[in-house]
Amino acid sequence: MCLGAPLVVADLPDEGECPKISPSPEADEIREDAVAIAIKPGMVLQLQDLLLLRQLIPKELWLHREVFFHEGMRLEIGPCHRRYPIPNFYRSASSKFAGQARVDEAGNLTHYTAGLPFDRKQIDPTDPDAGAKWAFNLEHRYIGSGFRGKFRITDFPDRVGSVHVYDGKFFLLKVSHRADLAEQSYHIVKKQKMALAAGGEFLRPFDVRHLAWRQFRPTKASKHFSEPDDIFAYIPSMRKVRRAAIGWVDGLYVPRYSVAGDPGGGRLAYGTYGSISPTAGRSIAVSEDMRRGMTGITLRANAYRWRVLGETDVLAPLNSNQAGYPTVPERNFGPSGLSLANDRWDLRRAVILEGSLRVKNLDVSLVKIYLDYQTLQPLYWITRTSGRRLLDVGALAYRFSDDSINAPSWPGGVPVSVFLPVAAAFYDAGARVGGWRRESYTLDATPADRNEQRAMTTSDSLGRGR
Repeated sequence: MCLGAPLVVADLPDEGECPKISPSPEADEIREDAVAIAIKPGMVLQLQDLLLLRQLIPKELWLHREVFFHEGMRLEIGPCHRRYPIPNFYRSASSKFAGQARVDEAGNLTHYTAGLPFDRKQIDPTDPDAGAKWAFNLEHRYIGSGFRGKFRITDFPDRVGSVHVYDGKFFLLKVSHRADLAEQSYHIVKKQKMALAAGGEFLRPFDVRHLAWRQFRPTKASKHFSEPDDIFAYIPSMRKVRRAAIGWVDGLYVPRYSVAGDPGGGRLAYGTYGSISPTAGRSIAVSEDMRRGMTGITLRANAYRWRVLGETDVLAPLNSNQAGYPTVPERNFGPSGLSLANDRWDLRRAVILEGSLRVKNLDVSLVKIYLDYQTLQPLYWITRTSGRRLLDVGALAYRFSDDSINAPSWPGGVPVSVFLPVAAAFYDAGARVGGWRRESYTLDATPADRNEQRAMTTSDSLGRGR
């Protein structure tokens, strides 16, 4: 299927069906005399083979290919259209509540309980709500109980300054609409008013050590996109938990601080996006969302007006077979630091979504997402201004848990069968330099114990060792 082709109601290509592609160095159109080459699993492509990829990557990525591909890369072709399994409890919930979920006139999700909100095959491409239905499927795709583990964010300066690296730990806990909790009405006990809980803590460098946060999204946010999250931050220098100055966040919150007070101890800059001054005095002027590091893990689907642009076959690192931080902290991501090309990339069918953000006071106005049709994982994430100026071009990498040796199991020995968001690389196309990379290659998506869940769902734990 060609990029941007009209979306039709049809089955996916057969599992193992790989395309033939023709290099086209001079123009976007394929020449009639071009020699077609069959893509096969196990093929290894290097930089000199890059023209073979042109038809199988987003045009925004191709435009900045020197960032995302590099000399010495070894891109291994993975399976073509592999059907990845999901646990029976998620499948059962999807079947039980099939046909109940609705998109209301304001673009909100209603009558949703658990499982997949909308059957892929039942989404009519001519339906004005088709884009919203795909977006709600993305938001409520199967993610196990959520994710928790270590992360490293590498922040590359936009113009001047040095690279900054931040180590820490984070979690995302799915509280409501849990397909595995049928006996608890599909939510964690006594937390039915909370949709998700998230948080984290910086561990390095020393200047931000123990800066921690919590984010709680209410279930009523699904009916009112403007409903704010409850966000709290623990400021080590003050030894206090403070409510963040920002409440509305599209995805997952990561703090950055602009502060007033004692400047002693120096300031640790996040590129041109803000700074942290943990030794500042007692007045915190602004506590904002950094909008870097956790993009693409989740979103508020009802905060956008969606449309389907088409469908296409793409190559993407859906099931990475290479490691990174913390197991391999010195992995090579190319000269730009933003290349995921030295890895295995699957051939996938993607639905192309474009969302226009309803909130008008943010730099980002439009988001374009390449959404994997079968697994509903976002593969590429591209943002623009209201004037359609390109801002960020991002590639997301995952690892299918069942393919890992000694992968943890769900209680009862059931395979988790979840895609772990192990890495993301975003290029600042607006500035034409810089960006950020997240690595989190040791995530766990199995249920946390009750004590850990209790700590995740309250801000009280922030002042007691996070």
